[in-house]
Amino acid sequence: MAMAARRLGKVSLKNTALLLCDMQEKFRGNIIYYPQIIEVARRMLEGANALDMPVIVTEQYPKGLGHTVSELDVSQLKVFPKTHFSMLIPEVVDHIKTLKDINSVMICGIENHVCVQNTVLDLLEDNFDVHLIADACSSRSMTDRIYAFQRMKDAGAYVTTSESMLLALVGGASHPRFKQIQKIIMTSAPDTGLLTTIKGETAV
Repeated sequence: MAMAARRLGKVSLKNTALLLCDMQEKFRGNIIYYPQIIEVARRMLEGANALDMPVIVTEQYPKGLGHTVSELDVSQLKVFPKTHFSMLIPEVVDHIKTLKDINSVMICGIENHVCVQNTVLDLLEDNFDVHLIADACSSRSMTDRIYAFQRMKDAGAYVTTSESMLLALVGGASHPRFKQIQKIIMTSAPDTGLLTTIKGETAV
């Protein structure tokens, strides 16, 4: 009797895209660990560019909330405005269909319990592997942030970190772009509060 294949969440560079969810200027004063979250997202964007990966960017109601922060250079990317909480608006869905063989995504963004979570649940429903970059996702409160991670993990998403994912994408030092990725992670990612404890247990 054949055993069912286990989902391990292994990542393949040729099948993976990076999603940047609503990392906008107006949120700067409200999101916990905002500067650190943006720095980690910047690293992920730099890594994706170095590895020639597709990147999808959305902005929630940019007329009122502003555009993607200047720390993230998305000037060469198509940016999708939206008012729906999920990134998977029809225009984004159509765009993903043009990306050959993409069945896995990494996601950075805000707010973790709203637009990130709605996006992740939609992606899981569409049978994508979803890798949450935990040190690049946040909310206005740590409570919302942490329980959103738990909710998405329970639904089948993989909660991981920026350095872990960037190294998984190259697979080893023999990869021709390894030196570029090594340079990005040479300095450890900033602390983003993920070791906050809940009743003595780690938060994620």
